[in-house]
Amino acid sequence: MAKPVPSKKAGNPASAAVVPVSNPFDFHVYGPRKLSFTSWKDLLSSSWKNPNYRRMVIACFIQGAYMLELDRQEKRDARTGLAPQWWRPFKYRLVQALVDERDGSIYGTVLEWDRQAALSDYIPFRPTRAPAAVVALRGTLLKAPTFRRDVVDDLRFLTWDSLKGSVRFAGALAALRDAARRFGVGNVCVGGHSLGAGFALQVGKALAKEGVFVECHVFNPPSVSLAMSLKGFAETAGELWGRVRAWIPYMGTQAAGAGSNSESEAKASLARAGMAKWLPHLYINTNDYICCYYSDAASGTATVAVGSGGGSGTTMAGVARMLVVSKGPSKFLAAHGLEQWWADDVELQVALNHSKLVDRQLRSLYAQPPAAPGAGS
Repeated sequence: MAKPVPSKKAGNPASAAVVPVSNPFDFHVYGPRKLSFTSWKDLLSSSWKNPNYRRMVIACFIQGAYMLELDRQEKRDARTGLAPQWWRPFKYRLVQALVDERDGSIYGTVLEWDRQAALSDYIPFRPTRAPAAVVALRGTLLKAPTFRRDVVDDLRFLTWDSLKGSVRFAGALAALRDAARRFGVGNVCVGGHSLGAGFALQVGKALAKEGVFVECHVFNPPSVSLAMSLKGFAETAGELWGRVRAWIPYMGTQAAGAGSNSESEAKASLARAGMAKWLPHLYINTNDYICCYYSDAASGTATVAVGSGGGSGTTMAGVARMLVVSKGPSKFLAAHGLEQWWADDVELQVALNHSKLVDRQLRSLYAQPPAAPGAGS
């Protein structure tokens, strides 16, 4: 973008004033081009009912979390900060910055519906399906002030396939739990990108274990971990051993088949009992090697979406809803970028097949609960 050259006229100091240049991360420069802002028209037909609008706005909120940390690093104040541009047009306000106490870095935000700003634009109440509160979690920033703590958590996930040991996990979980308590689970959502997506998925799962099912949107969630690779190797070895056993006549092929059926029946029974109520939304670009294994054909290809089973009236239980880029960035840095998720020309498709990777991430939610002491006695 060319820098505007101010006109200079002798004897007129005002004409020599420098025209300010837009920051490349200004909302009107870097943000979505055709996304409508919240207005009184949303009271008649809420834009939040549109899944694409919802995805794009939540991606903007997450960008705001990135910008809040960059504002801190570059010492921009409330007047010059860029972060508010990413939530104010949608009538939200910052009520809490999630701060890593170890280095003072901001890793997330808690945004709430801004009733005062809405009233000033003749919006007396929150549009249908607009969340009352959103917890937005950023990913890794490769800049000195936060580099160390971000990378430590990246390595934590790579090694243990879990982020529970991080102080950021505890802070994000506490913020999300508090928002759900104050506004109700149906009015709260959590979203994250990259490392932040890993946190969002795991804090959402932690609440789901407590029976609190908050809406969850994760963009480019990390899928590569040493722990998961080892688990995958062990499971593959176990499957091969099961096949070998099935080939030996005296081991009983029918028994092996019965075990498989009973496992399927158990999962179906749990789904019918209402155990599969939490349905996180995953946004994946297969050209991004950080998240591509969620849609790896060798791992089962994509995920399970909830839908009706034809005219039989039965329902196919699902554990996640995955949207995969069918037309979008193909080079790694762009494929991992957050900006693709608010782009006007990105094309997505819903993946409908089962994924072992998603199943591993969420398996603990669908396991049989332990029997109560003394039960059956």
